[in-house]
Amino acid sequence: MSARLSALLGAVVIGLILAGGAQAAPRYKAQISRTAYGIPHVSAADYGGIGYGQAYAFAQDNLCLLADKVVTVNGERSKYFGPDGVNTVAFAETKNLESDFFFRANLDVAALKTNFDKLSADYRDMVLGYVAGYNRFLRDTPKAALPVACRDGAWLRPLTLDDMLRLNEERMIQASGGAWLRQVNAAAPPTLKAQAALDAPGLPLEPEQFGLGSNGWAFGRDVTANRSGVLLGNPHFPWETTNRFYEVHLTIPGRLDVMGVTIGGAPGMSIGFNKDVAWTHTVSTDRHFTLFELSLDPADATAYYLDGKRLTMAAKAVTVEVKDGPPQTRMTYTSIYGPMVVMPQVGVAWTAKSAYALRDANKNNVRSGDSWLGIARARSVEEIKAGITKTLGIPWVNTIASDREGNVLYADITSTPNVTADFAKTCAPPSGLGALAATARIYVLDGARSACNWQVAAGTASPGLMPGEAMPSVVRTDYVANSNDSYWLANGRAPMAAFPPIVGPAAVAQNLRTRSGLMTIEARLAGTDGLPGKSIDPASVQAMLYANRNLAADLAIPDLLKMCAAAPSGTSTAGKDVSLVGACTVLAQWDRRMNVDSRGAHLFVEFWRKAQRIPGLWATAFDATDPVHTPRDLNDTASPALKTALADAVELLAVKGVALDAPWGEVQYAVRGDQKIPVHGGEGGDGVLNAQQSAWVGSGLVPFHGSSYIQVVTFDAKGPVADAILTYDQSTDPASPHYADQTLLHAKKGWVRLPFSAAEIAADKGVKVTTISE
Repeated sequence: MSARLSALLGAVVIGLILAGGAQAAPRYKAQISRTAYGIPHVSAADYGGIGYGQAYAFAQDNLCLLADKVVTVNGERSKYFGPDGVNTVAFAETKNLESDFFFRANLDVAALKTNFDKLSADYRDMVLGYVAGYNRFLRDTPKAALPVACRDGAWLRPLTLDDMLRLNEERMIQASGGAWLRQVNAAAPPTLKAQAALDAPGLPLEPEQFGLGSNGWAFGRDVTANRSGVLLGNPHFPWETTNRFYEVHLTIPGRLDVMGVTIGGAPGMSIGFNKDVAWTHTVSTDRHFTLFELSLDPADATAYYLDGKRLTMAAKAVTVEVKDGPPQTRMTYTSIYGPMVVMPQVGVAWTAKSAYALRDANKNNVRSGDSWLGIARARSVEEIKAGITKTLGIPWVNTIASDREGNVLYADITSTPNVTADFAKTCAPPSGLGALAATARIYVLDGARSACNWQVAAGTASPGLMPGEAMPSVVRTDYVANSNDSYWLANGRAPMAAFPPIVGPAAVAQNLRTRSGLMTIEARLAGTDGLPGKSIDPASVQAMLYANRNLAADLAIPDLLKMCAAAPSGTSTAGKDVSLVGACTVLAQWDRRMNVDSRGAHLFVEFWRKAQRIPGLWATAFDATDPVHTPRDLNDTASPALKTALADAVELLAVKGVALDAPWGEVQYAVRGDQKIPVHGGEGGDGVLNAQQSAWVGSGLVPFHGSSYIQVVTFDAKGPVADAILTYDQSTDPASPHYADQTLLHAKKGWVRLPFSAAEIAADKGVKVTTISE
């Protein structure tokens, strides 16, 4: 063999070896260590590996949940489940045909991809890894081992990047365009012949109406026992659908180490902690959209004028496949501002003269991915504030945080239109519908003037958004708190000055949870709550939340019992005379708590559902100088209506076959297979901090929304110290061992001490380790 040939063959061999080595190095690799209650700790060398392992773990627990939502955001529910089935969009039940038309018409995947390409490489890698991890689980799992709920579904398929972008968009617009789904679908020019029948548009449900809530408390070094930060995260979110939380721990040595929860199908972390900071979110009062009134061409109701120039709406035929039926097609119309909408009840109608379009501050908002990744890597609350100010990617929630040094943050820095009160007044539309800002907090601007589009501030992440520096935020060393009222009372001792009304109102009556929270905090700091000392530590925070006090009962029952004593009977709405002696006796003996052994709680709950809506209910009006303690004192003039509300409650419970003095845990319970698991906590509208919304199913109240993931976090020399509970469990699969275990623990007011360090994870006696790669 010649020297030249030998050299050539040697080069080929070396090339093959090198090529083989390159092929052997996996693109994605992750280790998943599951500790008690099935909590996965995902570790990887890079962000692609983290997304890969996170998705694989989530699919193990909630495959069908995510697969079902993928069908929704692709507008294919009618195709697989029929047009009249119901699903959840923007926290509200919606018929499949409604959601299909909306998503097929209004998600702009091309624009989402363009924005996605502008994000950090770390976040993009995590998303792509997530796609690969989900699909790896599908490949690994035999059909017979898949969950019963979806194993035979033609709709169960591999995930794509487009799916991930659609899923993210659905989450971003839940408090804006998604809440206007019916109003968008119903919009059509007056000359168009009747389209396929859809539900009447009705009024859109804004966050304060569809029950979204949360409590976020952060305590600083001035009031904590250990001089470090202490945080309570208590989001009140749905117990079903992909807005369920999922516990997870993500670690890239030297780059990322964060634990908490993510929303189903979302890579990264939504609420949680690292070694230096802990954070949570509460739904904000901002309006993340405005309407624009368009002046139409009298000869063409799909053409409008902007600064005197005639523009034509973009028209698109949208077709939805329907199971066991012909496809259905509708025309949709879009202006430069966004989709057309109608809401005839308040005058938002499409006529020959005018029409209305919705501009959404969260449309195509993929910046949120980098916003939350930045929080997960932050080392102080100031870093959190700086990050969310720069990205403006937090969609519709306040941020409450604490750090190791004992600083605390409240920030309502979100994707919000840059519309001040003066601007809204100057740009009021000719119709007079600008008045909706005062009556319904719906902001309508004149769409015929380009000067009335959202103001563009230099340096904002997206044109037309309010700069983060102009939005409410404060860093303190005592405490901040929010329970879904505005920024105004982020600290009860220091009300904040007013911001633009589109952000939220100041100096107005607060909801009962806000009032209860501030009362509870101040009682703790004064040492008048019956707990040891005056300082804040994790144990006292847990006790404060789980006291399950019903503030409405404390405010109403003393006066209600006086009314009962004066005349112990009432007339129900049905006109029946009802004795109230038994009901009043039960309410007098009730401890005014929502604990599982509290007797009579359900009687008050049903009474208060109606009583709280009685006009002129309170004798002492709201006082902005005493917002925590006003309004109060039942008005004597409301006595007949109050007795009617109590009579109705007595009649309802009789029909349900529930004793007036039944223990609360026998009335409110979660159903897991054949188990009925008692659930403590009660209606947030009653001022119960541990909020729980339930609906009657037979003779019991079954939770569907409320306390979900709860975390109490502080810091010591070794790292974070976190107790948490996921009230409805990690898995939606009835066959999973983690379908009911945390719900059972929650019934006993139990907590899980979350293992964070490698040593703590290894010390878990039942830890199970899986390594995956490709």
